[in-house]
Amino acid sequence: MQILQTVTVKQILTENTKQTFEKKLTQELLQIEKECEQFKFEEKKLLKNHHSVNDIKQHIKRELANREEKKKSLEFQLAQLHILPLGSELKSQELTGIVDINIGDVWDESLLHKTILLKDGKVLDIR
Repeated sequence: MQILQTVTVKQILTENTKQTFEKKLTQELLQIEKECEQFKFEEKKLLKNHHSVNDIKQHIKRELANREEKKKSLEFQLAQLHILPLGSELKSQELTGIVDINIGDVWDESLLHKTILLKDGKVLDIR
């Protein structure tokens, strides 16, 4: 019988991965800034052409608030990245894998919780 299991992928923090994460977070911050500027531009454009001023303002305000929350979260992650020592394990993602279960196998909860450990893009360990 085959069952699905969750596999956690972790990365060991090295100078290379730290720079990669920092670059990724910085790019996401820049993207959010661009989106905010675009929303402000669209707001001005829509306000000139439509009569439902309150609806437009509320929608834009909500979108900007959502982007501001994302921005704060990314800034926090960036600050935490600078604090973390090299060699720390960072959770990168979760995947779903298949496990074969047969009659007579020993049932162990650890069987269903696997972790793949990466270092500079290479598999270092499977736990």
